[in-house]
Amino acid sequence: MNPGKTIFAQLMDFLPAYQFQKCVERYRGHYKVKSFSCWDQFLCLAFAQLTYRESLRDIEACLRAANTKLYHLGIRGRVSRNTLANANTMRDWRIYGEFAQVLIAQARQLYAHEDFGLELEQTVYALDSTTIDLCLALFPWAEFRKRKGAVKLHTLLDLHGPIPTVIWITTGKVHDVNILDELFIETGALYILDRGYLDFARLHRIHRSLAFFVTRAKKNFRFRRLYSAPVDKTIGLLFDQTVLLKGFYASKDFPDRLRRIGFLDAERNKRLVFLTNNFTLPALTIAKLYKCRWQVELFFKWIKQHLRIKAFYGTSENAVKTQIWIAITVYVLVAIVKKRLNLPMSLYTILQILSVTLFEKIPILQALSTTPYTDQKDDSSNQPNLFD
Repeated sequence: MNPGKTIFAQLMDFLPAYQFQKCVERYRGHYKVKSFSCWDQFLCLAFAQLTYRESLRDIEACLRAANTKLYHLGIRGRVSRNTLANANTMRDWRIYGEFAQVLIAQARQLYAHEDFGLELEQTVYALDSTTIDLCLALFPWAEFRKRKGAVKLHTLLDLHGPIPTVIWITTGKVHDVNILDELFIETGALYILDRGYLDFARLHRIHRSLAFFVTRAKKNFRFRRLYSAPVDKTIGLLFDQTVLLKGFYASKDFPDRLRRIGFLDAERNKRLVFLTNNFTLPALTIAKLYKCRWQVELFFKWIKQHLRIKAFYGTSENAVKTQIWIAITVYVLVAIVKKRLNLPMSLYTILQILSVTLFEKIPILQALSTTPYTDQKDDSSNQPNLFD
């Protein structure tokens, strides 16, 4: 790394600028733009994510205070609150959404062989959503409840990494199960879903695509048992059954056989029942796979705590989606830097160091590898830390 560059500029060097320009051209991002480019907008909002800026006025004040360094940060246009607000409203959010997908593809290659606790050859995904509450008076397009607004982040997480593979941003009114209609099914992959996605017609689409799913059964689940396999009850397994669905509509939606597995979680003294179309993996592995679904919950918790996606710099739908996609891009960028520089520290630690060293002119590897830092641990959680 060039020691004459700021750490922020060195960090942005990990981004494929050519791919960014292709995204800009695809959606005519520079149509009638004279000075403040899409790249300037991206850098300003990436700076805001890395340094936890609260508002557009906050971004303007901080960057203008470092006015002599803006050129070295890569920002060529004049930074002002009105210019940023206009760019967030008018520039198509798909520019940043597609650019995030470019980085996601790179990150998935880097983390393809990352261990997530189970040794499986096929790709394993966890699908879930998180809700971000909004004020309906300020965000009238974000329909959710009668007097409440919200947006949902529906995320398909590759457990190797973990890296978000696909993200859908919808209003809070969109039910989780509808996202299964948008999902491109990868043959041979395994999808872990919670009970909110239990729709047998949609699950049968996964089955017909020669992919697998693991989900939990509801209490009113009606079935006809065909066969029971022997299980070792000393490790928590209760039963391993082959079943057919009962009920006129359910049996039509999923006419094939299903596997029903019972497991006793001794830590929480809770009885869990899983449904899957995979008949080859051991029953205990199926139970452990569903436990890995917690990784997507930890991903949501991490980005909400450490990135700016709960307070927004604009109220339009385009501004909200632009900010969320740039936040995802920053997350994936930090994950790429961690892997390419072979850093042992967590993403949280890297983000904290970057937040206070962006204007320093030292090699980025030196800043991230020689700074003594201890991660904060939350002892109240009984779940493993996702980013250790």
